Amino acid sequence: MSKLKDFLKDKFLITKVRNRMYPSVQIEQRNMYLQYRKMLLDNHLPKLNETGFRVYSQFEEDGKLLFIFSLLGMTNKRFVEIGSDDGVNSNSANLYFNFGWYGLFIDGNSKSISRGKIFFSKYPHPWFYQPKFTCAKVTRENVNELIQESGFKGEIGLLSIDIDGNDYWIWDAINIVDPQVVIIETHNEFGMNNIVVPYDPDYYFPGKHPVYHGASPVAMNKLANRKGYRLIGANELGFNFIFVRKNLLEKELPEVSVESLLTHPSVEEGYKKFEEIKGWKYLEG
Repeated sequence: MSKLKDFLKDKFLITKVRNRMYPSVQIEQRNMYLQYRKMLLDNHLPKLNETGFRVYSQFEEDGKLLFIFSLLGMTNKRFVEIGSDDGVNSNSANLYFNFGWYGLFIDGNSKSISRGKIFFSKYPHPWFYQPKFTCAKVTRENVNELIQESGFKGEIGLLSIDIDGNDYWIWDAINIVDPQVVIIETHNEFGMNNIVVPYDPDYYFPGKHPVYHGASPVAMNKLANRKGYRLIGANELGFNFIFVRKNLLEKELPEVSVESLLTHPSVEEGYKKFEEIKGWKYLEG
């Protein structure tokens, strides 16, 4: 699999903003989709952690999501991204631009939403719809209404949550959509503690402390299990956790442990930040 990994690095890790719209980027990825589908039939798949690359995502989530949805067959090309900023450097933009997905971007920053609308109208595709944008502060109380008002309910392909705050509580509250895959930010600074910062509907980052929000990886994994999902991977830095619905491709996308994802050197460095707030109030996940 080393050749595949080198191929990914050569083709995508050096992709720059100015050329990520080139037709060659889409062609290469569609070829990769077909290659992964063939590998699935041949029962000769790479590991998820070997498939990452970045085109639009903040880190290497684009490649990992392409791999996952290649195996799933892209049977539902709809996404909901909460905490999307302008939607450009997001977990969903690559699926939108290169595979014809459709979805909803939600963010509380009106300038970001305006910037996103301009960008996606500037680069339209004639064969699919532009994404929807909603500017709102997301809470447990309004999240389902916000999603439904934009026309989304039932099964979707991807749910992405990254709001630097009540991520855990927002996912816990969502019941209007049934995503195949969920990618959500955790606080690996909390280590293997099973803790969640109490819900605060008025929270704005950085709050009382830039690390005092969200949930530990252990707590987020427990929430995922309760909602019917299993942990299959994360970004290399070990904070954007990726979950898949338990009834989907259990053999091909096997469950992994939380510990196996917390190996990057930055994780141990992050533990030092937790020392400053370890005596603060937490709930059990």
